[in-house]
Amino acid sequence: MKLKLIALGHNQPSWVSDGVTEYAKRFPAEWPFELAELKPEKRAVNRSTEMVLATEAERIRSQIPKQALVVALDERGEQLTTRGLAEQLSGWSREAPCATFVIGSADGLDAALKAQAQFRLGLSRLTLPHGLARIFLVEQLYRAVSLLSGHPYHRD
Repeated sequence: MKLKLIALGHNQPSWVSDGVTEYAKRFPAEWPFELAELKPEKRAVNRSTEMVLATEAERIRSQIPKQALVVALDERGEQLTTRGLAEQLSGWSREAPCATFVIGSADGLDAALKAQAQFRLGLSRLTLPHGLARIFLVEQLYRAVSLLSGHPYHRD
């Protein structure tokens, strides 16, 4: 199953890019990982937050592969253990050829896009900076895939 992360935010600090790159290169061939980084929409006085998020949502949708299962990152989403994430990935791999995870911009994700997602995932009850959330998610995806692949990376 292909894993894709669509993240709004560009010009991340090097520690974010380096962290994502480090984990991305570890994924096994049967679980390829891809990052699509999109530039957030500019905020303007004459554009409401909802309008900005709707425009971002259209750009996000254009990056979602056909037949992909969509997971919206949402602070109110379901929080899983690493083993729980591995179980979800295993189940999703039987349903779709790709799982696409979406991290929104500073104002989050469009409500309609979140509603269309098949799953809402919360990483923590704490507020995380977007760059750190990106690294955290990629590491946890790698860890979950390692569990499914029988690799000893994860220890309980």
